[in-house]
Amino acid sequence: MPLLPDGPMPTSSTARPTFPPTLWAARGRHVGSAAEDTVRQTLQRLKDDHVVDDFLEPPDEPAAGPGAAGAPGSRIFEARWKTPGAVTVRARLILEPASAGGQEWRLLAEAEAAWDLSWPSPATVFWPDDPDVTWDRDAATGLRLRGTNTLPDDDKAVRRLLKEAGRSPWNIHVVVHEAMTPDHRGRVPLVQWLPPGLRHRVVEHRAAPQQLRVVNWALEDFGVQVPRGGAVVLPGTPAPAEYAAGDFSVRTVFLDGSEPTALMAAVTSFDALDRPLPDDAVAALGSLREDWRLLTLQEELERERKLVAMYAEALEAMTQSRDLYREAAERAAEALAVYRESAGAAPARPAPAEPPASPLRGLTRTLERFRGAGRAPRTAGPDGRTETEPPRTDD
Repeated sequence: MPLLPDGPMPTSSTARPTFPPTLWAARGRHVGSAAEDTVRQTLQRLKDDHVVDDFLEPPDEPAAGPGAAGAPGSRIFEARWKTPGAVTVRARLILEPASAGGQEWRLLAEAEAAWDLSWPSPATVFWPDDPDVTWDRDAATGLRLRGTNTLPDDDKAVRRLLKEAGRSPWNIHVVVHEAMTPDHRGRVPLVQWLPPGLRHRVVEHRAAPQQLRVVNWALEDFGVQVPRGGAVVLPGTPAPAEYAAGDFSVRTVFLDGSEPTALMAAVTSFDALDRPLPDDAVAALGSLREDWRLLTLQEELERERKLVAMYAEALEAMTQSRDLYREAAERAAEALAVYRESAGAAPARPAPAEPPASPLRGLTRTLERFRGAGRAPRTAGPDGRTETEPPRTDD
């Protein structure tokens, strides 16, 4: 059995990879300090309770980029467990260095079968499922993943917030409009009705009754609108190819404490689309598959066998290359020897004879002699000019 199943990969250099069906992925931010200690304590507790098979904290990764020498790098935690269906899951949490009073994190978990949304959320393997621990902040907007997020009163702030939400490629953002101000039953987060595999990947935005116009104005760039008293699932950027606004818009959401079945179905259907995989998720998934450290004994033996086979193939290729090179060198030496022997046995060539004189050249010289003999000598006259004596005639 392979260490990790291969997900769908792009068919060309320009194709964008999508979320594999075996992958669960989320991105968030832990607000405050002691994020690493919180993760360690949670993993150790679950290992002691036999919920997690094992976990590992590999050495720190050095910080990348110019001027990053000596700066702290990302902290990585790996964990392995089995789902209720005895399917092995391997997960990796990447904690970025602290900044602005918190730490961003990326969590990718891959199963050996297609992910079932009824399985426990991988987020609760690394983070405590406690509302007082503030690890559940959306990285794009800073809003909670496990709560109801009321839109700000300022119109510009609403537009800025929804644009950030619409550009988010990681988590799923849902905008709900309150047709009228709900009571305490309607203020309960709707994400509680989602299956465990979606609860920590959905951000719920609540718009007050008077905010419908500004909300739809902010969402025009994404080609979606919120019905009055309804909800819409934002497409994200880039949007899935199969996304159609009408399929993920719910006309009515009753905020009376009852289960919003239509909205839950829309969110689940959206998650099932071939959603484009974010660029940083592509790198994180490659690292999860290729740089996995938490191996079982059987996996270590399998990896060693593959290494031995790879080295054997490389050695055989080197041996074949050496033999081919030696054979080519011997043939070249034989050809050179034959050439030298044939060059030594060939007779010496005579020196090239002087080319015969041209008949035209001889005729030209003869004519020049006759012309020179027929010219009269020149004498100086009384005035000093040169005169030509007339030829003598015999009387």
